[in-house]
Amino acid sequence: MSPYTRPRVTTSAHIPVLLDQTLDLLAPQPGETVLDCTVGLGGHAVALASRLGPTGVLVINDLDQGNLTSAAERLSQIEDPPRVVSLQGNFAEAPRKLAELGLHASVVLADLGFASPQVDDPSRGFSFMREGPLDMRLDPSAAVSAAELVNQAGEQELVSILREFGEERQALRIARKLVAARTETPISTTTQLASLIHEAVGPRRPQDRIDPATRTFQALRIAVNDEIGSLERLLDAVRRAAAAPAGSWLTPDARIGVISFHSLEDRPVKNCFRDLTASGLARALTRKPVTASNAESAANPRSRSAKLRAIQLNTRSNAR
Repeated sequence: MSPYTRPRVTTSAHIPVLLDQTLDLLAPQPGETVLDCTVGLGGHAVALASRLGPTGVLVINDLDQGNLTSAAERLSQIEDPPRVVSLQGNFAEAPRKLAELGLHASVVLADLGFASPQVDDPSRGFSFMREGPLDMRLDPSAAVSAAELVNQAGEQELVSILREFGEERQALRIARKLVAARTETPISTTTQLASLIHEAVGPRRPQDRIDPATRTFQALRIAVNDEIGSLERLLDAVRRAAAAPAGSWLTPDARIGVISFHSLEDRPVKNCFRDLTASGLARALTRKPVTASNAESAANPRSRSAKLRAIQLNTRSNAR
């Protein structure tokens, strides 16, 4: 057994964020086809499935096969489930796969957060709070891990990654520290990386809102998994479907919702939805992003940074 392995958190510990708001805005109906782009452990999917009934279709997608398996198990336990179609891979490819299957989604949900076991499992390497291998791959079979990126990328490439995906003001100091350190010994664990970051910029001070390593870990995770690029490709598919005649991977009145957790994710969603609304191809279901209530934030701390934006495609524009 790996020294970093620990028991998986049970699915009952997973709390989907903004669940009631998502169901109200996207309003899945019996018999419709719903695409859950990032099913995770199935928290949203179970609630969506309960609205579809046995005549509906629920397409669940995830990079992590373990998440798909866990979600499918939960879905099999609900009463009168819809037909479930599982897709393993990047959610940016889901529109193409739906079209190949001859399916047309009336509801699309992309929750860009992580399933709790992914964050909490030290063997996945997402958190500097626990000792683990420096991995960060959402798809464990992906070619490049965070360790390979940290140990092989040039100094300027590291600076660019930290600035673009982590909005890290100390990017140059951190990159130089990592490049110097790896000449002596490879950087292979989460705590080793965090220690080097602290050496470069100093430890966390009482007045600091977040740990100095937070932005670097975020930047590396985004780069390893091409998270922003994948989101932009999904949004491009929505744009094309909104402008195309009926018969694409979306129905003419499809509702699309995206739950983001930081500005790098929220910005392209905001811009895409704004442009589609301004051009008359969609109407906004949210005037501003929906956020968690104080009660939800207290019960589920990971919901505090969640933002939900949603639109509905304009039937008249797509039916021409």
